[in-house]
Amino acid sequence: MAQNNNSENLFVDDNIDAQSQSNCFHINDLLKNALQKLEVAANRPDGISGLHSGFESLDKITSGWQNGDLIVISGRPAMGKTAFILSMIRNMAVEHSTSIGIFSLGETDVQIMNRLIVNCCEIPGEKIKNGQLAPYEWEQLDYKIKELYDAPIYIDCPARLSIQEFCEKAKAMVIENGIQILFIDYVQRLTVVNKYSENRYNEINYISRELKSLARELNIPIIVVSQMNRNIEYDKYRIGAEGKKPQLTDLRDSGTLCEDADLVCFIHRPEYYHIYEDEKGNSLFGLADIIIAKHRNGATGDIQLRFKSEFCRFQENKEEDYPINKDILDKYKDLYKGDPPF
Repeated sequence: MAQNNNSENLFVDDNIDAQSQSNCFHINDLLKNALQKLEVAANRPDGISGLHSGFESLDKITSGWQNGDLIVISGRPAMGKTAFILSMIRNMAVEHSTSIGIFSLGETDVQIMNRLIVNCCEIPGEKIKNGQLAPYEWEQLDYKIKELYDAPIYIDCPARLSIQEFCEKAKAMVIENGIQILFIDYVQRLTVVNKYSENRYNEINYISRELKSLARELNIPIIVVSQMNRNIEYDKYRIGAEGKKPQLTDLRDSGTLCEDADLVCFIHRPEYYHIYEDEKGNSLFGLADIIIAKHRNGATGDIQLRFKSEFCRFQENKEEDYPINKDILDKYKDLYKGDPPF
């Protein structure tokens, strides 16, 4: 059952960080506010002080996405970055009635909607594009797509967008539609007008500072997708399941993006590198590591989600729902022997 979650930051008053005539507060006022918020948090059974991500295992580490935070989601190509944020968006909007704004700079609105339909209805993407659905899939589409109707999701897919234009659009979206969280896919496509036009490193620095300032000004979380450089592929010392895991230094043209971000998450799928078992012999088939590499106000750590590539969908990993047949896994491993697809 969908629940409306305004997800106030439990430790900062909604008005404290907003633009006002005075930014100075006496400590007694702040203490009173903090204790009130702490009491609210203590009375919540789920322990979530921010916005639900739609993934319970992730929320256990983050306590939800926090107001005023800048969050970076990164990973190599084909890891499923867009699929991950769309899975979150669907879960947050449909299951928790969270109002969401999406700025997609790499795909059209039709492409984004097709991905959401695939994710929600669990029908392969190629069938959604060519319309060749079996009778039972048409029934499945008709039944499941209903949850997307009236979902509080607002989508903007400009061909190009400057950071200045984004800030203006984001403010308008929050005022007009009550947006509680913003997503940008992806940050390297943002441009800067009349600043650092010949230095992309400085541009990213400027963009990251503006994004962090905007998150605080609007008092909502802002989640940005970022590319990574190719160090993992070319570093001969980074081998095996652990060596291929991304690190903070792998963020592409990151500049101060890593420094400004309150939380950095990486998506890592070992099977992409033909790694099918961990050091304990556990199957990694169909699994994705979500690596919380930086968390300014909390713990870091890894969680595992199930990735269903045919449906552009991430979901909680429940082993009892996905029993692994060892014979099938061995055949899969034999079929894809060789060098990783760089």
